Formats: sequence, structure tokens, C-alpha cells
Amino acid sequence: MNRLFLLALFAPVYLAALKIEQTPIEFGEIRVELTKEYIKSHYNLDVKDIKIVPKIIVVHHTAIDDYNSSLSRFTSQTLPSDRPEILNGGAVNVSAHFMVERDGTIHQLMPLDFMARHVIGLNYSSIGIENVGGQNSKDNLTSAQLASNIFLIKELKKQFKTIEYVIGHYEYRCFEADELWLEADRKYRTHKDDPSVRFMSELRANLSGFKGAPCTQGHK
Repeated sequence: MNRLFLLALFAPVYLAALKIEQTPIEFGEIRVELTKEYIKSHYNLDVKDIKIVPKIIVVHHTAIDDYNSSLSRFTSQTLPSDRPEILNGGAVNVSAHFMVERDGTIHQLMPLDFMARHVIGLNYSSIGIENVGGQNSKDNLTSAQLASNIFLIKELKKQFKTIEYVIGHYEYRCFEADELWLEADRKYRTHKDDPSVRFMSELRANLSGFKGAPCTQGHK
């Protein structure tokens, strides 16, 4: 892996009093180049790097109740063949900036100013937080995860004044008429129900100063 990328991944990041565990996924030249290809293909942008300016925080669940199994889905730089619903969307593997274990432990997986593939249409302006759980669409994220998400989102807002929105993954299509939506392929959409309406309601009840998704729909 390129030494510059290694330095970026292993630079210690601490948000206020909460220690963020550094658990870097492989994000070398292969993943960077594939991300550039994704940006060009989906957003019609020919970029020199994969840096982003975060404006949205997208909250997810992993759809797997085990941490190690959840993390393993992101470790490869290329997309596994068992993701047929997004396989035609590009070869770069999915990723997220953070993963929160069921006991509330927060792991940073990648540099915060790198683009992750975690949400159709909005990757180029968003930070992704994955929460371990939600297997078989079960609404089972924990109170410890809720507390960690609240704290993490507040601290991310302090670090990035550009962040305006906090949304659940299931709300991503609410942005299709917004200037932040960049997806060029009108057929490239997937159904999402994460992290649950209940979890987002509890999260929003403990946050202020953020916009919600620009529509009033429930699931999309």
C-alpha cells in the first residue's frame, strides 16, 4: 500500500473525550483508482483525488449482527461477487467511515475526507456510520449504539462545519431533486430500510441543528 495512504489511515483521530478505535480497512491505490472510476461513471466528474467536503451524515446498519463478520464485508478493495444488486454499479467495494459495535465501541475505518461507497447518489458529500446489527431487517440496534451515534455526530459537526444533514439510509432517495444528488444512472437504485425509523427518531430527539431529509416520506 502507498505509504501516504498508510499515514492517512493510521493518523490518530480522537473526537473530544471519546477515543475512536483505529481499525483501517485496506484503502490503497487500487481502491482509490476504482473510486475515481465510480465518481466518473456515476457522477460525471473527472477527479484527481477522492477528497470530499462532508455535508451529510448517513446512518446505516450492517444487516449482520456480528462485528467481525460486518467488518469483513468492507475489507476487500473490490466488490465481492455476492452483491448482485450493486455489482453493475462498479468494482470498488462498499465502505464507510465508521463502524459502531453493539456495545457502543466506535471504529474509524478510513480517512474522513475520502469518499466511501455507502449510499447511492450522495457518496460525494457524505460521511457514513455503520452500526452492527439489523440482520434480517430486525430493528435491534442497541441503546449503547444510540449513545455513541449521538456523541459521534455531535463531534463530527464540530470538526466539519459544512455538515448540514443527518439522515437514515432509508431516506436517501429523498434527495433525488436536491443539488447534492449526483447519480447519473436513473435505474441505479436499491431498497433500504436501515437503520430503522425507530432508531432515527430516537437519534433526532437527541440532536439539534441538523436538517432532515428533504421530504416527509417514511421508507423508500
